[in-house]
Amino acid sequence: MRIGLIINPVAGMGGSVGLKGTDGDAMLKRAQELGAARIAAKRALRALRILADANLPVRFLAPGGEMGGDTLAASGLISDLFELGSGFSPGSTKAAAQKLLEAHVDLLVFAGGDGTARDILEVIGRELPVIGIPAGVKMHSGVFALTPEAAGRLLVDLAIQDSARRDFDEAEVMDIDEDLLRAGHLNARLFGYMNVPRVRGLVQTAKSSGFSTDDLQLRLLGREIAGEMEPAVTYLIGPGTTAKRPLDAMGLGGTLLGVDAVRDRQLVGTDLTSDQAISLARQGPVGVIVGITGGQGFVCGRGNQQIGPDLIRKVWPHRFTMLAGAEKLQKLRRPELILDTGCAELDAGMRGYARVRTGPKRSMIMQLV
Repeated sequence: MRIGLIINPVAGMGGSVGLKGTDGDAMLKRAQELGAARIAAKRALRALRILADANLPVRFLAPGGEMGGDTLAASGLISDLFELGSGFSPGSTKAAAQKLLEAHVDLLVFAGGDGTARDILEVIGRELPVIGIPAGVKMHSGVFALTPEAAGRLLVDLAIQDSARRDFDEAEVMDIDEDLLRAGHLNARLFGYMNVPRVRGLVQTAKSSGFSTDDLQLRLLGREIAGEMEPAVTYLIGPGTTAKRPLDAMGLGGTLLGVDAVRDRQLVGTDLTSDQAISLARQGPVGVIVGITGGQGFVCGRGNQQIGPDLIRKVWPHRFTMLAGAEKLQKLRRPELILDTGCAELDAGMRGYARVRTGPKRSMIMQLV
């Protein structure tokens, strides 16, 4: 099996520093100024090592250097490399996709987010099947595996199967306007479809949104949680309308799509970076309140990367509160919630059953996977 690989080396850099993405040179520069770390290659390596451990007859074709070659070398997988020139830009992704299309690879694997998926869609359409290794800030599209490890298991499954038995489904490529997102407006748009492996439980669905009958229960739940907040405890509140219900109940503004902090019914931080959140957590006891990604079921790793593994370890499980409408949970394709904290060991330690609060004195027990 011949597999093409493209890594967007700057994907995901804006997540931990609260930038909601790194599309465009200005945002990338800002992320670097804030000390953002590159994560895409590390997440790609987590997937590739699972395939390498399976010792199957696969061969990769990829750009050299940080767009693929370096990570393939670290994985020990057999590869052929081509050069695209120095530096990286969205044009580099498109140029690499064009070479892989012309080389007639069996599958294109990429590490990035929705912006990377859009660039690849523009070149290959539905001519090549794809697997996205989730490594971006925004991952609303249905072309991504649930986690890097899920991407690795997908690759193993496909490599074992005879080519005539490989089945693929179409999946949406969605993206949002980052400038509007930073202004507090979420506007997702469908750009097209790509083919993904038909394997249940390993590929995410596209994010859903829209009106829900849960609204009243969640407003009442926000009041209940606000009333339960302990004195001198700093509560870090994740993005989204559901997680912000306690802030609404207290008459505090905050940022709809960022991470905010409240202590003693006062905002002590808004639109925090990961480092700022950790700094607040060092000042005393801390709690975390997060929502669930509609249609996908993600608890961590989709738009709330500012609440990272170090912070989650401090609060799990006693002061880690998950909020979601009952209707939203019932609409999930599988009755599970997905962990992608950025640390595979932490994900493993959190797996099991946990309570999700759905209304005042109401909750559902959900499996975390």
